[in-house]
Amino acid sequence: MERNLRKTRVGVVVSDKMDKTIVVAVKDSVQHPLYKKIMKRTVKFKAHDEKNECDVGDRVEIMETRPISADKRWRLVQIIEKAK
Repeated sequence: MERNLRKTRVGVVVSDKMDKTIVVAVKDSVQHPLYKKIMKRTVKFKAHDEKNECDVGDRVEIMETRPISADKRWRLVQIIEKAK
């Protein structure tokens, strides 16, 4: 049986201070429900980085997964672009 499609997001690593964990900021444009103005929104996800290979500023793709810790529900899929 095939697994259901899992959500993926692309964002920028804003913290790598924890062991095997990165914080990824995902930027999104959403429309205000009443005033219809386009607003920029940033959501931070904690993601599992098994090999500690990410640095601050990297563009990464993360994927939804089972809970790994109290607030980690995402894991690193790939590093799209390394920080300069």
